[in-house]
Amino acid sequence: MMATTVIDARRLSGSLGAELLGLDLAKPVDDAVLTEIRSSFLTHQVIVIRDQQAMTPDDQMAFAARWGEISVHPYVPSIDGYPGLMKIYDPNPITQTWHADSTHQKQPPALTLLLARVLPPVGGDTMFASTTRAFAALSPGLQSTLRGMRAVHEGTALAADAGLDKEAVTAIHPVVRTHPETGEEALFVNGNYTTRFDGWTAAESEPLLQFLYVHCSRVELTYRHRWQTGDLVIWDNRCTQHAVVGDAGGAERVLHRVTIAGDTPV
Repeated sequence: MMATTVIDARRLSGSLGAELLGLDLAKPVDDAVLTEIRSSFLTHQVIVIRDQQAMTPDDQMAFAARWGEISVHPYVPSIDGYPGLMKIYDPNPITQTWHADSTHQKQPPALTLLLARVLPPVGGDTMFASTTRAFAALSPGLQSTLRGMRAVHEGTALAADAGLDKEAVTAIHPVVRTHPETGEEALFVNGNYTTRFDGWTAAESEPLLQFLYVHCSRVELTYRHRWQTGDLVIWDNRCTQHAVVGDAGGAERVLHRVTIAGDTPV
């Protein structure tokens, strides 16, 4: 029997994020409910669905496939038997830097679904920031300037270690992208993958890029998610950034991640 409900969405911060109550995703979800979930997702940019520990990897993959094509990461391995389902653990300097996922790809992921399996007693929160609100908070003059700019995004050292050709993990994207579903403008540069503005040197680019990175992570633009076992968090990779708080002291932290393929930023 399919799960049907009227979703109760409760905001989690003044900038972005909402908790959706009354859902059991281990059961099939009908189209009307999925439409409600997607509507909340587009409105709040990050949605939190609690108590989904009964979901199996098959359940998570099936639910993820309802959102679009599952993306298989080019150099981070998948869990055996589940192409596109990755085990996330051990916060590191890359995950603790504010970023959007895999923006070095020509078509970066549209969204990510992350399910908490094992959590530390304390710590290991994930921070999220709205890059639509970040762009809206800039002066009209800087907004106008940035709209005409593009930036170079390159893969991290992990891509090089995997033996991938640099060209395969390099892309040039607009600094301000338009969301394909909402039409909102969002900043689209981040500290993990953006190396310079197109046509600028790295040295010339650095001051403005650093300003934008700090601006995007202003506390009033963020939501801090304190994980609970069974949380399924879905975020919009086109208009948010995120960073792990590396304060769990080495305690075990296991989450299962699926990303959904996106389009070419414009």
